[in-house]
Amino acid sequence: MIHEIPRTAVSGILALVVLLVAVVGDVALFVVGILLESPLAVIGAVLLLTLFIFLLIGLFMVNPNEARVLQLFGRYVGTVSDHGLRWANPLYSKRRISLRVRNFETDHSKVNDADGNPIEIAAVVVWKVVDTAEATFEVDDYVNFMHVQSESAVRNLATQYPYDTRDDEQISLRGNTEDIAGRLKTEIQGRLHKAGLEVLEARITHLAYAPEIAAAMLQRQQAGAIIEARERIVEGAVSMVQMALENLSSRGIVDLDEERKAAMVSNLLVVLCGDKGTQPVLNTGSLYQ
Repeated sequence: MIHEIPRTAVSGILALVVLLVAVVGDVALFVVGILLESPLAVIGAVLLLTLFIFLLIGLFMVNPNEARVLQLFGRYVGTVSDHGLRWANPLYSKRRISLRVRNFETDHSKVNDADGNPIEIAAVVVWKVVDTAEATFEVDDYVNFMHVQSESAVRNLATQYPYDTRDDEQISLRGNTEDIAGRLKTEIQGRLHKAGLEVLEARITHLAYAPEIAAAMLQRQQAGAIIEARERIVEGAVSMVQMALENLSSRGIVDLDEERKAAMVSNLLVVLCGDKGTQPVLNTGSLYQ
């Protein structure tokens, strides 16, 4: 593998000043050659001017958060990351590589989750180049490589976990967003280490059941929510009935036999667990005995 070699280039301002002074001197030599009618001076001035113009090609600009990968006849020489006007061998090729933070959002992909349910999923990936040599020489197109590998990682992750689960100990795509984001980042980074890229953040931006099963899954979620709510209501109602019987017995308010206890429990459960408000019925049979 080819790794980045930091390289320091000559200050471009200094090189520009030296070359301009040399060009002025060369022009003066050319004028003197003309006045003295000296062919050697004129030819020498022309050759020197050609050399100075060639040396000016070595000037290049490095913007902040940018680097230039230098090559000499196909051989990697080094990377210049010091921003400003710089000068290097005019024979070097100087490829610009951005070191800025970028983001990419994957397309909406349809895959099957761990339970076999078809879902739609998409994610956003925040990344940047950390090794210019690997990004340039280890892969053909590092931007396209990152896009393809990110989408592949999102698909692979979606098949490992269910969309949703009622088990708190099991990780799901919808219920454990932070854990899923961390695992997605690790999954993508593992695929990009050869390309000199670093994943700063990866998060799911779209998660839904596929349209063909969305309605059925919504009904299942609603049914599960109703069952869970009913379980809590019944549990609370039983506790309240138990507390009422214990208070009546401990305070000596009324002494109920087993049949009346059963009737009282039945009535209280109907009142507490019913969906609609109940109508009170007064038992006045004892007033006429």
